[in-house]
Amino acid sequence: GRTGVLPPRAVLEPVRLAGTTVTSATLHNQDFITEKDIRVGDTVLVQKAGEIIPEVLSVELEKRPEGAEPYRFPQTCPVCGAPVERDEDGAHIRCTGAECPAQLLRNLAHFASRDAMDIDGCGPAVIQQLIDSGLISNAADLYSLHAADVAKLDRMGEKSAENLIRAIENSKANDMLRLKYRYLDLRRPDMQHAIATRHKVTKVARDYFDEQGFLEIETPMLTKSTPEGARDYLVPSRVHPGKFYALPQSPQQYKQLLMLSGFDRYMQIARCFRDEDLRADRQPEFTQIDLEMSFVNEDDVMEIQEGFLKRVFKEVLDVDVQTPFLRMPWREAMDRFGSDKPDLRFGFEIKDISDIVKDCGFGVFSGPVAEGGSVRLINVDGHAADFPRKKIDKLADFVKTYKAKGLAWTRLHDGQVISSYQKFLTEEENRAILERANAKDGDLVLIVGDAKDEVVFAALGALRCECAKQLGILDPRDFKFLWVTEFPMFEFSEEENRYVAMHHPFTAPMDEDLDKLETDKKNCRAKAYDIVLNGTELGGGSIRISVPETQEAMFRALGFTNEDAQERFGHLINAFKFGAPPHGGLAYGLDRLCMLMAGAESIRDVIAFPKVQNASEPMTSCPDFVDDKQLDELNLN
Repeated sequence: GRTGVLPPRAVLEPVRLAGTTVTSATLHNQDFITEKDIRVGDTVLVQKAGEIIPEVLSVELEKRPEGAEPYRFPQTCPVCGAPVERDEDGAHIRCTGAECPAQLLRNLAHFASRDAMDIDGCGPAVIQQLIDSGLISNAADLYSLHAADVAKLDRMGEKSAENLIRAIENSKANDMLRLKYRYLDLRRPDMQHAIATRHKVTKVARDYFDEQGFLEIETPMLTKSTPEGARDYLVPSRVHPGKFYALPQSPQQYKQLLMLSGFDRYMQIARCFRDEDLRADRQPEFTQIDLEMSFVNEDDVMEIQEGFLKRVFKEVLDVDVQTPFLRMPWREAMDRFGSDKPDLRFGFEIKDISDIVKDCGFGVFSGPVAEGGSVRLINVDGHAADFPRKKIDKLADFVKTYKAKGLAWTRLHDGQVISSYQKFLTEEENRAILERANAKDGDLVLIVGDAKDEVVFAALGALRCECAKQLGILDPRDFKFLWVTEFPMFEFSEEENRYVAMHHPFTAPMDEDLDKLETDKKNCRAKAYDIVLNGTELGGGSIRISVPETQEAMFRALGFTNEDAQERFGHLINAFKFGAPPHGGLAYGLDRLCMLMAGAESIRDVIAFPKVQNASEPMTSCPDFVDDKQLDELNLN
């Protein structure tokens, strides 16, 4: 910022600048500058808001109406009568008079509002004179900003005043800009609230689990790489040339070893790292509320977690959560909602019509069934009027982003039935489809078919949520919890052309599916469970394998040789030989939990210094290159 000598008795009133009227300002709730604070000789120090971060700082402005008569540049200063000169850019004019306060005027972003003042030495009265005379003429220099600059006065001879900037709540500024100047963005009231909410959640977690007999135990950050799933972040070792540590994707193996060590209940607020392509709800480094318990089954784990969620929602949000939570097998969740994390705040459930259309003459429907896939629908009941043809076409484009080839539909409105496929089917087939959908006048039936069931589920699961979002029927204060259970033990990876563990290699199979572990991977179910809230997975866990023979069978099912398994997991295999108690656990995504509780739109809003989609941090410009000397020390140059 710059310093300037204030004119006597500066009057702090709203002013009009070059056709731009101050309409609102969010001002700091303390240290307001008032008339009695100002004395001749006082120095005002404020950062130049417009040069720091447009759209995050200063006041909201109303633009000058189009067609308004432009201001004309005067030849002399209206304050002192001295000649004026224009800067090279032509946007600023200043007085040449040595004693005139107008000479300090440099930038129109620095001006007076009701409880703030111009920092360039010109009080509001002087500025108004300049405006009235036409000396200030170019409104383009005014920044479109979103908070008030509030200056603290500093008496001459004392240390510089601290610049106070309070950003407006719920700013719509560009995300990259916000993250580049995150230290300013965090001053916004909504961001302060989000970070405070995170603190409260972690405090309740520590208190609750301590009362339940859990010990908080830290596990290493520099670990052994055991590639199976997401990529590891690797850290080269200086003292062991050519060798690398891995940053933990989770404390999974360590917490199991703690159970073997006799610590029956473990918890940790754990930092985790995964080098994967990011989505809106993921970060390369994230935080878990990590838990493990000995001598428990699925019911024991769920009961403890329901108690925690009931308490944290009550203490942080004053919301009473009803327990026990609904439980739903994974297969049912997929069949009804197309997702393993369904949002239960609305209907639009999926119905299978494969049996109706398998022999129809319409290849778009019969083809997918013949190829082993399915044809399914949702009924957006009661909302046909809200989706005219143009909106339906946009929904068709939407499902294509989930690899669906298209969207068939029937719209029942004002007694008329309009359909994209009706003419290709018999009257009986059309009637059967509408009966399966329980369709009535006012409903919209949307259909997707594909040779791969996962495409149908993904498209319709996302489509039902998109329709609900467009209709505005999602209440963020309506908390619908759900346990999804009996997950598949394996999922097929087309990239690797083999079955991989859906969760991790230490998840126990369901007792009745133990014989399927190596012989029927597609139908083998796991003792795994996820806790879901309003379409978001809050956390997941499982009962672990505690029998060495079962663990060896699991490694074989994943295609590991004995040598591979020993190389990657030998420490765990050897530990199991000394006896392991039955154990299980769960890990919450702390970021996601806090996002929902704070009412934030992204997990980045509840992380003080998050990364962006390419895993970089704009504020510090990391990752970055390092010196050759550092690379030489690590034997990497």
